Amino acid sequence: MASDNPTPIDFQKLRLDGVYRMNDRDDLMVRIKIPAGVLSANQGEKIAELAAKFAGARLHLTTRGSIELHRVRHENLADIGRGLAHVGLSGRGACGGAVRGITCSTSFSPDFAHTQALARRLHRHFTGNPHFEGLPKKFKIAVEDGYAGARHLIQDAGIVLAGRNGGENRYDLWVGGGLGREPQPGFLLEPGLKESRLLPLLEAVLRTYRKHTPAGKRLKHLVGRIGEENFRRLLQQELDGSPSALFSGGLDGILTRSSAEPVHVPIFAGDLGSDEFGRLIQIACTLSEGVLAVTADQNIAFAPSTAEKRSTLIEALRKAGFLADRPEEQTTFRICVGSHACRMGLAPTRDIARDLIRALPDQARGLSWAISGCPNSCSQPQLAAVGIVTTRLARDKDGERRPRFDVYRRKSDMLGEKIREGLTQEELLRSVDALKEESVQA
Repeated sequence: MASDNPTPIDFQKLRLDGVYRMNDRDDLMVRIKIPAGVLSANQGEKIAELAAKFAGARLHLTTRGSIELHRVRHENLADIGRGLAHVGLSGRGACGGAVRGITCSTSFSPDFAHTQALARRLHRHFTGNPHFEGLPKKFKIAVEDGYAGARHLIQDAGIVLAGRNGGENRYDLWVGGGLGREPQPGFLLEPGLKESRLLPLLEAVLRTYRKHTPAGKRLKHLVGRIGEENFRRLLQQELDGSPSALFSGGLDGILTRSSAEPVHVPIFAGDLGSDEFGRLIQIACTLSEGVLAVTADQNIAFAPSTAEKRSTLIEALRKAGFLADRPEEQTTFRICVGSHACRMGLAPTRDIARDLIRALPDQARGLSWAISGCPNSCSQPQLAAVGIVTTRLARDKDGERRPRFDVYRRKSDMLGEKIREGLTQEELLRSVDALKEESVQA
């Protein structure tokens, strides 16, 4: 006789497939890994279709070039997985203890063809690779075409294109970085690496991390506990006897080649309707070689092939309701979903960001801003000119528990430094006028 009680959902097991539980109603978040942040129109159309059918017709762009579907029900996960597989996408490893999506600078600079190709090859190698799943915690890799933005500092492994030598790309490899409750910049493990040496070194870093780090801890905690010298010693033990592995080239690099300046479409808080996303996809089909990208600032970027197409693209975007120069689009403002859609969220980040934008003096609109709804710092506030981190809930005089905020200011090429602590929302809004001087842009 069949039981009347349904089988309990194993939410922890779902994480490796990119699925998080959002709330006590068992709504789920599905995170989709986008190789190098670059989508074909066919892939974008499928994501828009799945969002419309299973996620309330909305989707969320992340700071790591991924796309999330929110408030998905468990019974629809199989249909979503099949739909993604149909266009060569997956959420495998997008959450949980695995190598996360390989991010890329998405700059569309002349060097982006090289960094994108490398990121896509790394994505193929690590996604679903059982040797690099079940890690103590997440492991983040980024490939950047330069040091602007300093995103290499916050990765478990940050790979920065350093130039070419002997006809081969060379990369600087940084490791041990991360944000969260204890921000720590990575350190330069090895400069000027040949591309052919990257994979065996990355694999050795991952093996070292797995063997010597307790569950629930990032690589930065291992480095902080044993020190750089001991980490290098352990790493060398993993490298001994490890053969060099060459990457095959292929056609990865031609996906976004462009002779024109890219066009960026601001998307406030990375929150986008599936119909809006569909319109962007259609524009990409005709005017951007069928390709678009999710940027680290949670925006959409196009790479038109010619200056003439670029002008036509901008006109088409405006007619479709984009590039309207609204106040929310005039300032770079990275925003995590906060309490709107995350169990960890302590503050309604989108609402606070709108209030802050309205309060900004003109001198501050040219700065980059970020707000995180909890100490995990998913919006990378320590890389913004002005970063805001929600640290806790505290009782006000009326007995209500309300969020408190720390403010970070970035004025160098390193992580931002804390300049305000424990502010109420009212104090935070009053403080923006004092934060308007020039600073390093992220």
